[in-house]
Amino acid sequence: MTESPDLLRWTGFGGAVLLTAGAWATRTVPVALAAAIAGAGLVVLTWALLGRTRPDASWLRRTLALWCGPLLVAPPLFSADVFSYLAQGEVAARGLDPNVVSPAAGASAEAVARVGVYWRDTPSPYGPLFSTVERAIAQVTGGDPVAGIVLYRLAAVLGLLLVVWAVPRLAAFAGTSARTALWLGVLNPLVLWHLIGGVHNDALMLGLMLSGTVIALHALPELRWWQFTAGVVLIGLGAQVKLPALVALAVVGTALARRLGGGWTRFAGAGLGMVAAAVGVSVVTSLAGGSGFGWVQALSTPSKVNSWMAPTNWPGFLAGAVFGPESGQAMISSARVAGLVLILCGIAVVLRRQLLGGVSEVTALGMMMSLIVVLGPVIQPWYLLWAVLPLAACLPEGPWRTRVAGLAGVFALLVPPLAGNFTGRVMELVLAYALGIALVGCAYFVLRRVSVVAPS
Repeated sequence: MTESPDLLRWTGFGGAVLLTAGAWATRTVPVALAAAIAGAGLVVLTWALLGRTRPDASWLRRTLALWCGPLLVAPPLFSADVFSYLAQGEVAARGLDPNVVSPAAGASAEAVARVGVYWRDTPSPYGPLFSTVERAIAQVTGGDPVAGIVLYRLAAVLGLLLVVWAVPRLAAFAGTSARTALWLGVLNPLVLWHLIGGVHNDALMLGLMLSGTVIALHALPELRWWQFTAGVVLIGLGAQVKLPALVALAVVGTALARRLGGGWTRFAGAGLGMVAAAVGVSVVTSLAGGSGFGWVQALSTPSKVNSWMAPTNWPGFLAGAVFGPESGQAMISSARVAGLVLILCGIAVVLRRQLLGGVSEVTALGMMMSLIVVLGPVIQPWYLLWAVLPLAACLPEGPWRTRVAGLAGVFALLVPPLAGNFTGRVMELVLAYALGIALVGCAYFVLRRVSVVAPS
């Protein structure tokens, strides 16, 4: 039978509570890891089942707030990146450039000890706006990690609020359902896990990028230049957190060219305008924040670790297994170059289709972000949100929406809920997943027998 939305809402809330409690108790209670995994699985299950119901947009927003509540007081989940932010903030607070000086070279021993081993000796890859945020938080908290995590989580909430505001409006531009966009995009477990639980700065990037896109597109029909400029500036600020947000400038620039009459001359002119805007925002942000331009040379930092999720790395892993590590690394480097070429070619094709009216602005953004995620040198589970959020706003009911939802559900459970290294603890992890899956399976057989109740 069709599941009750209200029962699913509270079951998902229970999963979030169980995940948070398990995360806090893992170091003292052996079964806590299984509880955390079961909690995560319950949220994913109830989210998937909610896709078969028809609650309205307001109900979904309230459910998002309810499910986020326990995660606001959870320890960092699924990733320890927030500890890198804290250490980078210490580097910046000491008057050093975190894009040039690594945590190991510029932060306290206590801060460095909390950073993941892969990132202790690498500088920050983030833009000057986020470096300014890092420095401000370090100065306000005096290096206290708990207070720092609280402030980073508040920044993530601000980014999420911008996303919640923007996604239904993008759906209106694309002519799709706001309810569907909120369910697939905003209530998505990847949002809960990685923007709120994991405290990733992608929340700020996505919030600024998507809200800027909405404002810019809304200004085009009547050519309200100040509003369009404000949208462009917000997108530029998003890129000063993480660079992929620049793709949205290509989308709104192409939309501007179409509004002015189309043609390649107007497309080139609008493109030059977007480049000038991006450079201007970057210069002002770098100088006003005092971080300088060291971030430009640190953009390749994430690719120093060979991500096993990135398809461009798979040929290299295979070559390394057969011919040795040197051959494998050479293959990875070559495949990454090929991936970059394919991304650029794919973006050119999408922009041409957008210019000629073949795809909407929101669809173009989702397609280009998908190219960057799939063909980029690094994939993390939260990177999927770069593509999932705009796709959620443009995909109608059908197989593609189902595939995106299924992929998000898989990636939501692909890594353990607790940030940490499980080397030497594989059996513990296997047993925890087995117990967690069993508990979620029991919950599913209970929920599938519940008849529909109207949401309140």
